[in-house]
Amino acid sequence: MGTILKRARQDGTTAYLAQIAIMRKGVVHREAKTFDREKIARTWIQKREAELAKPGALSAGGGARREGATLADAIERYTSTTTKALGRTKAQVLRTIKEGPIGALRCAEVSSRDLIDYAEVLGASAKPQTVNNYMSHLAAVFAIARPAWGFDLDQGVMADAQKVMKRLGLTAKSQERDRRPSLIELNNLLAHFLDRRIRRPSSIPMNAIIPFALFSTRRLEEITRITWADFDVDGSRVMVRNMKNPGETAGNNVWCDLPSEAAQVIQSMARTADQIFPFNPDAITAAFTRACKLLAIENLHFHDLRHEGISRFFELGWNIPHVAGVSGYRSWQSLKRYTHIRQTGDKYLNYKWLNTFIETAEPQTRPKNDPETMSEVFKSGRNRATSDPTGLTKKLKKQRRSPADFASQCFAPKSFT
Repeated sequence: MGTILKRARQDGTTAYLAQIAIMRKGVVHREAKTFDREKIARTWIQKREAELAKPGALSAGGGARREGATLADAIERYTSTTTKALGRTKAQVLRTIKEGPIGALRCAEVSSRDLIDYAEVLGASAKPQTVNNYMSHLAAVFAIARPAWGFDLDQGVMADAQKVMKRLGLTAKSQERDRRPSLIELNNLLAHFLDRRIRRPSSIPMNAIIPFALFSTRRLEEITRITWADFDVDGSRVMVRNMKNPGETAGNNVWCDLPSEAAQVIQSMARTADQIFPFNPDAITAAFTRACKLLAIENLHFHDLRHEGISRFFELGWNIPHVAGVSGYRSWQSLKRYTHIRQTGDKYLNYKWLNTFIETAEPQTRPKNDPETMSEVFKSGRNRATSDPTGLTKKLKKQRRSPADFASQCFAPKSFT
């Protein structure tokens, strides 16, 4: 027996989603259709169940199976057949659509109204930018389902729906952020993570990851994928694997130049795994978010460090090819959003945090060819006891300084902006 779901539309009217599910030889056949009246929806269920009960209507090899294929079937075929590796977000979005009510709709009966209704449902709990991502990923299925596999999905239906969604404000492009951290905010964050690193040497070395993200301009997931084999010391560059690029992320491996400050961070890291930063991106994000909340730093995301790094290059007077060589961006169109010039010159000149995080690293597995610019404390050797791997805690106690006092000296007061 089919079911009917009652849903409120954004315009105040009511929609009735009729669904049927029939099991044949271990395979579930699903269909669904939206109606304006419950009585018509119930009549459709009775009619379709009677039609599908006839011999051969659900034959595995017959044309009726393709004609009765659902949107979920098309999505499943797309995800299982495409040779391009799906990104984590796209795979999750398509899985959500497939398992939702709209996935049960027959391909031939999916209308622009159905897609708009689904966008309204998503919009009740998500931003227009998120809804736009859902529709963009679903549009990829509509684009090839009919010519490639014979699913009766009309690409024009999706195009019409997307136009309406945009005009109604249901979808929107992602807003470009211009948030950049101030030196005071970075000082407070690094002081916090320095203190945490000293108290818990096993914690994620955020006081190294933050400077690396800023000076290398790498995205978080790119940072955690970089291996020691990807680091070209002599060329001062790293291989960024699967660099984000619309339609070409998987297999898009790009050599990116590495500023000296970022190279210094890598040289200070311990070789404990194949990856230079063998940490979970979600754990790094969570640690950063918690610290911002604790320190009352508002509206700052980890990805804003990339924005800060690229904008800094333009403040230094770098030309577009030079900036592109580090950031990985290929066009001015992509780079121009980072030209929020606030000053000229390098506000990170003599940035003492580069020495600070080295002093809290684990030197026993450090590469031998450390840059001469590394701190004198690092080069002089230190206590390697597991409770204080760098000897910094012991040193601070001897000098009667707290981690916060030590951190406060990493910027001269006149450098605060």
